[in-house]
Amino acid sequence: MKRFLLILALLLAATPSLAQGMRVHARLVAEDRAIAPGGTTTVALVEDIAPGWHTYWKNPGDAGAPTRIEWKLPEGWKAGDIQWPRPKRLPVGPLMDYGYEGQPWLLVPVTAPAGAKPAETVTLRAHASWLVCSNVCVPEESDLVLTLPVGPQAPDAAVAKSFAAARALLPVASPWKVVYAAGENLDLYVGAPSLAEAHPASADFFPAEAGTIRNPAPQRVGYAADGLVLRLAPDKKVTGTLNGLLVLTGTDGSTQALEIAAPKGAVPPATFPEAADAAASGLSIWLAIGFALLGGLILNVMPCVLPILAMKALAVARHGAHGREESFTYAAGAIASFAALGLSILILREGGAAVGWGFQLQSPVAVAGFALLVFAVGLNLSGVFEVGSITAGENLTQKSGLVGAFFTGVLAVAVAAPCTAPFMAAALGFALTQSFAAALAVFVALGVGFALPFLALGAWPRALAFLPKPGPWMLRLKQFLAFPMYGAAAWLVWVLAQEAGPNGVAILLAAFVALAMAAWLWTITRETGGRGRLAGAIAALAVVALSLYGVSLLNGQAAPVRQAGGSKLGEPYTPARLAEYRSAGRPVFVDATAAWCITCLVNEEAVLSKDSIKNAFAQRKVAYLVADWTSQDPAITRLLKDNGRSGVPMYLYYAPGAARPVILPQILTESGVMAALGS
Repeated sequence: MKRFLLILALLLAATPSLAQGMRVHARLVAEDRAIAPGGTTTVALVEDIAPGWHTYWKNPGDAGAPTRIEWKLPEGWKAGDIQWPRPKRLPVGPLMDYGYEGQPWLLVPVTAPAGAKPAETVTLRAHASWLVCSNVCVPEESDLVLTLPVGPQAPDAAVAKSFAAARALLPVASPWKVVYAAGENLDLYVGAPSLAEAHPASADFFPAEAGTIRNPAPQRVGYAADGLVLRLAPDKKVTGTLNGLLVLTGTDGSTQALEIAAPKGAVPPATFPEAADAAASGLSIWLAIGFALLGGLILNVMPCVLPILAMKALAVARHGAHGREESFTYAAGAIASFAALGLSILILREGGAAVGWGFQLQSPVAVAGFALLVFAVGLNLSGVFEVGSITAGENLTQKSGLVGAFFTGVLAVAVAAPCTAPFMAAALGFALTQSFAAALAVFVALGVGFALPFLALGAWPRALAFLPKPGPWMLRLKQFLAFPMYGAAAWLVWVLAQEAGPNGVAILLAAFVALAMAAWLWTITRETGGRGRLAGAIAALAVVALSLYGVSLLNGQAAPVRQAGGSKLGEPYTPARLAEYRSAGRPVFVDATAAWCITCLVNEEAVLSKDSIKNAFAQRKVAYLVADWTSQDPAITRLLKDNGRSGVPMYLYYAPGAARPVILPQILTESGVMAALGS
């Protein structure tokens, strides 16, 4: 069941992205027209990236994943590692990514065996995969083929300039002495008097390993008597060699990337020109609001929300001239719901309760209530029952439509609230450390971002003309949308099983049956006389009341004894256990997760359950602690708050002796986890 729900969630989340086509078109290009037996040529993976999107360097920064190439070569042929061109710093809200825009050429040396036969043509195959991001991130992949003759080796003049330009972007070894000193700041010193005199326009350091520096922090350039000092903000204690790229840009616009492996050493005193460093203070309220807007917008592609949005779009298309009013009313319902949810969290926190984002799903009764609500929506979409009369007057129809639109917005927020999208975690964590008014502003911004598609429809009525005209297809689509809702209800039943055990599941399934029966009773008595309709309504309400009474008993159900959760590598988190491992000098990985967190489950299945990750933990003797937040736990809530988060997932890696943990991205990758471990 768990694997089925994960696959369902991934398919639903990927649907809108697939519909919009590829953002990156990749191809293979050979530098030579032919390759000699035993010779080596360079093959480029060329990524044509759509405007406004980017792919990633080998260290993607705060989020993302690098491009990967899996070669399928004839026997005896060999492909080397990717030669990475210098990346760019790509700010995304308060985060900083390292990657590429436009058309990067990733160069790979390919060697033919000495026994390759002249005049034969070989086929080189590669499976390339990458993550391409803008305000959202989309994983893409492509199977690529390149044919290459074996024969006298000669450069292909048609691509010679392109390969020369690609090689100009590759880093070279630093010709100067480079050392670093670590303390409150991480100072990188380049012993080059010519740099001190030239005063380059900018200097940027790209660490080879994730978690070395705070990527979004400003990198300040200072000057000593005989060199340049780059002041960085450390993210963890650096004890060995500091590896990475130093990219220098001259006042004439010329740029050079230097590959450095800096040991610890003495850094001379330097002077730093004064600069406006507003970002140095960290995330501001305005950045948090912008971050919340983007996070709210991305929430729209969450699996449970998509059918709600499609249902609302159908209603807007059906009501034609009244579509603008419905769009604004839906948006009002969504924004009001986010404001109310934020207000609830803030009030509970003011009263001393340890709660965070998604706290409502830590109650079995709330989980069951959500499940019944989603199941009822599915029954309605399937046509089992209808609310309202199609013969009502025009005024009542309009009123029902607007009321329905408002509560559709409320429903969309209800099913989206357990999720945290990219950009949300930092904004919510920041909000819960600010004043009441500032925090509420972030929650309202989250609601505005969530409602933005329908706000756009309302503000630009001409866009309604692009919606399909009403027709029989709407009924079929409406019926189809019931099935994602049934899938969401099934997932919530599984969540309840983690909190209330088999007895809780039995109670909820009985409530499902009762709800379906109530819907049936309501429907079959609508066309009878006045007494029949009244009797049907009373009977339906009685059955619903009975099911709700059963659900109210769930708070008395004991939670089942669970294993550690997560990837089943670890043991339950407690502050004492964390302190014990850290005092013993062991590295610690903390997985803050919950049964109702789909992102957590996807990360578990796609990354944390991999044998390579398990083996890496075992080889490094990493203590794996699972902070299971499925049910309310003040210690885990405190852990989230201490690390600037208000919900799960959250992944922390404590290196031995580190003052604070490395916080991994919410969307895990195998390479990202390995990089955090120091692989």
